[in-house]
Amino acid sequence: MKLFYYLLLLISPLAYSQNTVSGKITDKKGNALPGANVFLKGTYDGTTTDANGLFSFQTTEKDTATLAATYVGYEAFETKIGVRENATDLSVKLEELANELNTVVITAGAFEASDEKRMAMLKPLDIVTTAGAAADITGAMQFLPGAQRVGEQEGLFVRGGSGQETKVVIDGMIVQNPFFSSLPDVQSRGRFNPFMFKGTSFSTGGYSAQYGQALSSVLLLNTTDKVSNNGLGISLNLANAGLNYDYATKNQSISAVAYYGNLKPLFSLVKQNVDWLQEPEFKGSSLTYRLKPTKNGVLKVYGMYSDSQLSMNSRDPASESGKTKLDLENKNSFVTSTYNDSWKEGRWSLNSGFSYSRNNDNTTLDAFNFDRFDERTQARIVLSRLLSGNNTILFGAEAHAIRLKNGFDGQSYDLKDRYTAAFVESEIYITRELAGRIGLRTEYSSLLKDYNLAPRLSFAYKTGKYSQVSLAAGQFYQNPDYKYLYTNKNLDYERADHLILNYQICKNQRTFRFEAFYKNYAQLVREFTGQKFDADPYRFPWGETNNAGKGYARGFDFFWRDQKTIKNFDYWVTYSFVDSKRLFQQFEESTTPTFISNHNISLITKKWFEKITTNVSMTYAFTSGRPYYNPNNEHFLGDKTAPVHNVNIQASKLQNVFGNLVIFYASVDNILNTKNVFTYRYTPDGKTRYAVGPQSYRNFFVGMQIMLSKKAKVSKDDI
Repeated sequence: MKLFYYLLLLISPLAYSQNTVSGKITDKKGNALPGANVFLKGTYDGTTTDANGLFSFQTTEKDTATLAATYVGYEAFETKIGVRENATDLSVKLEELANELNTVVITAGAFEASDEKRMAMLKPLDIVTTAGAAADITGAMQFLPGAQRVGEQEGLFVRGGSGQETKVVIDGMIVQNPFFSSLPDVQSRGRFNPFMFKGTSFSTGGYSAQYGQALSSVLLLNTTDKVSNNGLGISLNLANAGLNYDYATKNQSISAVAYYGNLKPLFSLVKQNVDWLQEPEFKGSSLTYRLKPTKNGVLKVYGMYSDSQLSMNSRDPASESGKTKLDLENKNSFVTSTYNDSWKEGRWSLNSGFSYSRNNDNTTLDAFNFDRFDERTQARIVLSRLLSGNNTILFGAEAHAIRLKNGFDGQSYDLKDRYTAAFVESEIYITRELAGRIGLRTEYSSLLKDYNLAPRLSFAYKTGKYSQVSLAAGQFYQNPDYKYLYTNKNLDYERADHLILNYQICKNQRTFRFEAFYKNYAQLVREFTGQKFDADPYRFPWGETNNAGKGYARGFDFFWRDQKTIKNFDYWVTYSFVDSKRLFQQFEESTTPTFISNHNISLITKKWFEKITTNVSMTYAFTSGRPYYNPNNEHFLGDKTAPVHNVNIQASKLQNVFGNLVIFYASVDNILNTKNVFTYRYTPDGKTRYAVGPQSYRNFFVGMQIMLSKKAKVSKDDI
């Protein structure tokens, strides 16, 4: 008994020294949160709230302690409290976690298209299942609002901008040569396989301060972090044959591709409007390696190499025969490595990258050498910090070493540029309904020997659970086309000022979007030759140049997509209107450039037939007429082509053949065989003109993908 009393005397002071901690947990509106966890950090003292959000527990802590509260769907809460005496009647209000249902998302000027985003507009799968896109990334982007279809030139044309005003970015790194080598009056495809990417973000203007050197748009492509363990595969079609291999473990994966192509078999079946002397022949390979060295870190290395050769008779109005022989051999390589990581429970994140690209065109035109060479080395680092209330701030810098060579008429031109940039950007949630993004970017070009400072600003307000309005504005700079810098290194940056107003509603797999925009162009390059306008798009500038050019582009876009109303049926409709005039290049007066069409309409439909495991897609595209130069018309660029109509159809079928998964696909472009004309060219005397149209009026394509691994898995979402 004496031992019992001694123990009682020892325990009693501890029991009597306990303090009470009590209070109530609610949300910001005062609604009780039952079942919330409440505790003192670093101790076992705590409890859960009752049905009325009330809590009460005992603690032996003295002086001060950290009270923590957590509840599913709400941000964790911490505060210092005094516990020397009882801490009662505490009031804790938790804030709802930011997500895409209850929080505004800034969307003005951008189409997010990621498999991981609820508000996806165009997933990567859409690229290969959209009829008329020809499984080309930029081809699919041309069916989005804001983009224009220019059939005889390379590039992505956005809201009155030329093809050179859009940059393609892979994992934050600018791609020097995103398209295959350009040919006279022949549209070039993009170089990259759409299956490389987990998502895209297509900006139609007002893009982030993280990117620059683009007056109109950036196309952001994000490579996949992991691949399916599909093993060996074979691809066969009318254009090429290839092998692909995918292997993945828990922390690393590798993907390899090798291919050879020759378009002679296809061109023998499809009538060509191009006089080929040697049909394009090409081969190449790529290798992708991914590694997770830490819990949140991802290292990705991608490398590709390709070479091709061709020969053709190019139309030349200035020659007696009306044509000029062109021979082209191209060698292209691109290597990029990125490392991303995060720490402190995601509050800090790092995005870094290094890349090198090299391109060499050995071009002979009528026995004259027009070789082109370029290479770019770049490095980039971005550090982000997640602040309270889901606010973020990031800092970044990048450096580029660029070298270009160009041969013309027996002369060789050489340029070197050291381009650097730094940027800061913050996304601020003023309330759950109102958010802002403020950014600033500065750039320096050693070639121009000048800096620029570009502010960017965006705001978004949530008008309902599924709808919002956004406003974006900013300045955007770009070096002049290097062909002008070859002869005049005293030119300055070209500039565009953007203003964009957007309304969007996303609900039940249906999306409605309307966006109006205005762009002001300044400091554009003008060329003064003292002679009549030369309409040759491949001419080399020789006249005096300055930055006195200017212009504008204004208009609106409409987008509607419905994936819900009809089972296994998906369709979207886009309409874009643009009004634009410029005084630039050789123009002697302000007028609409030849690459601008006022109206662009697209209707895309997709249907999945479960019983026959087949996906069918059909596309109708309308493009209004574009201006062209007629030397016999006193009104400069006063003539317009007829509108372009195009109907395309594509089908993909999933089949098991001898235990192997096989995807069969077939497509027909311009199924109605419409004789579309993109523009006209005139002979120097102005007496004769000829039409420039597509490479072929009606084209078809068939092929298959064979997967030889038993682990390979394919569903309707893969075709």
